[in-house]
Amino acid sequence: MKVNTLWRTIKRNSNAWVFLSVAGALAALLPSLYILIGLFRKPNENWQHIQDYLLLDYALESLWLVLGTVFFTVLIGVTLAWLVAAYDFPLRRFFAWAFVLPLAIPPYIAAYTYGDMLSYTGSVQIFFRNVVGWTPDQKYFDIMSMKGAVFIFTLFLFPYVYLITKTFLEKQSAAFIENARLLGKNPVHIFFRIVLPLSQGAIVGGASLVAFEVLNDYGVTKHFGIQSFTTAIFKTWFGMSDVDSALRLAALLMCFIVGVFLIERLLRRRRRYNSSTSKMRPLARRRLRGVPAVAAFLFGAVIVSFSFIIPVVQLIVWATWTYRDVLNAKFAGLLWNTLFISVVSIVLLMLVAVIVANVCRLHRTGYTLALSKLISMGYSIPGAVLSIGVLAVFISLDNKLSGLYAGLGWGDGKLVLSMSLAMLVFAYIIRFLAVGFNSVEAGFEKIGNRYSEASRLLGMGMTRTFFKVDLPMIKGAVFTGCILTFMEIVKELPLTLLLRPFNFDTLATKAYQYASDEQIHQASAPSLLIVAVGMLSVFFYHWLGEKRSP
Repeated sequence: MKVNTLWRTIKRNSNAWVFLSVAGALAALLPSLYILIGLFRKPNENWQHIQDYLLLDYALESLWLVLGTVFFTVLIGVTLAWLVAAYDFPLRRFFAWAFVLPLAIPPYIAAYTYGDMLSYTGSVQIFFRNVVGWTPDQKYFDIMSMKGAVFIFTLFLFPYVYLITKTFLEKQSAAFIENARLLGKNPVHIFFRIVLPLSQGAIVGGASLVAFEVLNDYGVTKHFGIQSFTTAIFKTWFGMSDVDSALRLAALLMCFIVGVFLIERLLRRRRRYNSSTSKMRPLARRRLRGVPAVAAFLFGAVIVSFSFIIPVVQLIVWATWTYRDVLNAKFAGLLWNTLFISVVSIVLLMLVAVIVANVCRLHRTGYTLALSKLISMGYSIPGAVLSIGVLAVFISLDNKLSGLYAGLGWGDGKLVLSMSLAMLVFAYIIRFLAVGFNSVEAGFEKIGNRYSEASRLLGMGMTRTFFKVDLPMIKGAVFTGCILTFMEIVKELPLTLLLRPFNFDTLATKAYQYASDEQIHQASAPSLLIVAVGMLSVFFYHWLGEKRSP
């Protein structure tokens, strides 16, 4: 009897939307399964050498890099969030959105820029020698190290912590903080005893994003000579031509990420911070005067200068030197490649995101909760790791289709899918599906179900209801997802480097090639275009946030 009831429930809820969403979730899960299966394969001689002599160094370098970056991004991000949310000081409104601008500059571009600026022939040391008359000690300007990498990641990733913590403090902490103020507690006591414990979830969320970005990076660690897991995957794949060992490295890194995520969940499972009232109101800011106001302004100015103004100005100066050599027909081809692959990926990605988000909205069950988690898991997997799994999936598909290729006269053992743009598009969809899905899901939550339910009661089907009722109401959320996804795809480096077809370059890969060939100045033009795309996305994000705020 129970079996028949269950079967009727499944049959009643099954339709094309559900089948497409399940297919999307399984496709997103497939590369991860291929990666984990790699741990159970028989290791080769290269892996034995890596395990005996290199694996511990890879793990320690990655660990120190993540811990150092997380510590300083939390320190800076939470401090800035508290200043902007709780106090009014000169140019506060400008700093509120200016602190987000570093997200427009990918860390690998910042690494190339600062590395050249601080070198012996860079603009900083030339200024000291020619203008100040002082020859500085080189050790004070050596950024090509672990400390330099932490410096770069901190300056350009702290907005993740800042944004999430600031939003929480402004909208959900007013009652607690204002009660503490009424009880006569000083700002230091409020910050350490109220703000930090209360914001733990937001801080951990931002710090997790920072850790994922650090583990995903290849440009900074490669340029600075740091032996992280990502650089090890590249070296094993391209240097040793050993995909199996690269797959095992990717599997270990993926297990480490899953382990950190589970530990974080276990540590916070018993801690809950709920508002004492159902009415949420914004936090009332206190105006700073005198020395505190000047200190807050100077702190904000220093952060914005080093994390955005200085590198952008330097890139603009270099671009004026080299634009005649760079802006040619080949550069137009780079721009076309970037736009083409981005638009195709975004169209398919948003299609999947809309389908899954709609199914999750209409069928709120454990099944749809698992579906949303599967769809979003790709964003937490580093690009180098995901690319290994995608490559394994497409090589397996090519092997299974080899008979078809031979029948079409393409020859035996032909790699068709594995050498095409389809593989790169598929990887982009899995990697950034969470960005589009979260945006569409937020749009659905805002409009609720009452309009679609009324349409269904009037006899319209699920598909017709979506196109006639739902889509016009969530078009803003869909557009937001397209913009944010476009920014992520344009600046993505590791995944593009590993999976692009032969002789297919984008703005990101070309900037990396220029930097690898010690042509830092030539890398400025493609880098500036990437930064411009990021700036437009940041401005759009901030504009939407201001529009939606009460």
